[in-house]
Amino acid sequence: MHDERKLTPVMKMAVKIRTAKNHDAKKIFQFLCEKEEKLFDKELFENNYRTCIGDPDNVYLVAAGENNEPLGFISAHGGIELHEEGMVYQIQEFFVEKKCRKGGVGRLLLKELDALLVKKECRLISVSISNYNSRTINFFIKNGFAHSHVALKKRNT
Repeated sequence: MHDERKLTPVMKMAVKIRTAKNHDAKKIFQFLCEKEEKLFDKELFENNYRTCIGDPDNVYLVAAGENNEPLGFISAHGGIELHEEGMVYQIQEFFVEKKCRKGGVGRLLLKELDALLVKKECRLISVSISNYNSRTINFFIKNGFAHSHVALKKRNT
């Protein structure tokens, strides 16, 4: 598991990685509002959340602490890409509560996601991160990800 010398108080608590459930919607809504510094439409979020967790090509995981309370979560959506010759997953959201950051919770979420995607015969995992978010970029690089391409976005209005 983890080297005892490197365990933080958060890592010493019993953190369990589990599949996200309907009852996690409220906490994940709070996580995303904090992450994006925006108040989302709660009803729309809940409808979208239920659709996403119900899709067998998506993976939604929660890091749960004491009392099964979410401390963070990660989501990935999968699809077949012809040029990759199979399933590819894109990490959509990733969030760990501030009190738990640098405590190993993010690594546990990523490790469990990786293990599940191996079972799904995933060929590639990708993640898009804002250019200014160097802390998260470095986290993913330390966990085996590499710069590969530039991602561009266009909003359809």
